[in-house]
Amino acid sequence: MIVRGNTASETARAYPVSDAQRPRLPPARSEQGLPCQGRARPRKLVQNLRVGTLNVGSLTGRGRELADLMERRGVGVLCVQETRWKGNKSREIGEGCKLIYSGANTQGRNGVGIILDKKWRDDLVSVMRKSDRIMSVKLGVESLVLNVVCAYAPQVGCTEDEKEGFWRHLDEVLQAVPQEERIFVGGDLNGHIGSERGVLSRIHGGWGVGGRNEEGEGILDFCLASDMAITNTFFKRTPDQYITYKSGIRETQIDFLLCRRNHLGEVKSCKVIKGEGVTAQHRLVVLDCVIKGVKRGRKQGTPKIKWWELKNERLKQQFKE
Repeated sequence: MIVRGNTASETARAYPVSDAQRPRLPPARSEQGLPCQGRARPRKLVQNLRVGTLNVGSLTGRGRELADLMERRGVGVLCVQETRWKGNKSREIGEGCKLIYSGANTQGRNGVGIILDKKWRDDLVSVMRKSDRIMSVKLGVESLVLNVVCAYAPQVGCTEDEKEGFWRHLDEVLQAVPQEERIFVGGDLNGHIGSERGVLSRIHGGWGVGGRNEEGEGILDFCLASDMAITNTFFKRTPDQYITYKSGIRETQIDFLLCRRNHLGEVKSCKVIKGEGVTAQHRLVVLDCVIKGVKRGRKQGTPKIKWWELKNERLKQQFKE
């Protein structure tokens, strides 16, 4: 008895090669390295950024701790208030972080600063020191321009002239920034805005803690006039996660992060981070944003001059004229 083995190769039928199996020809490209269809399309440029704000009480002896905090928490730009350092300088504080500060007044009070981590420090374009309570930095990444403002509002008990001067100077800083550029304001604004938004739904998200005081009314008036959204109030948290200042039994929300209302959609989260030992009373507040811009495609070469067209008598006469 003979057993015949049928293999797949013996029984398989031959089919014509389909188009999907044929090797595709490489796309035609111009001399500039572009697809034959035309100009290069602009590409999306996306930047992830975490901005934070923290009242440090004093920078003395805290530089290394702040650098370590930024690295652990992934903070790219950190606004610090009440630095109490005199002078307008910049210095390295460790972990590749650079501190830029606007000095305290003659009494050694106030003072603000902005810390850039090792990624963002190379994108620094300019620094503006308005006063011992307000300063800003401009960062440039490809076609994106970011402005980060650090602010420290006068406390309860300061004169009305000092409070009005602070809000006037802060408004001047914001008005100097073009509308297409991003602005983030981080600061200790020393006011209670509460959780009730009423008719202020454009700038107040309706989430918060506590009531509202006179200083809080000033914050809301400023945000409404400058169209700045208070990002703390647009994300639902537990009541304890809105607390930014705690001293004994006193718990309040006085540290805020603001952005332009038309760029609020780029902010994905805003929260309070507890458990950091840098300061005993204030808590770190951070926002996470995804900034989308357009990166330009490759530039086209200069058009070729068609000199041979001058052989045409009519064109030659037009060229002479």
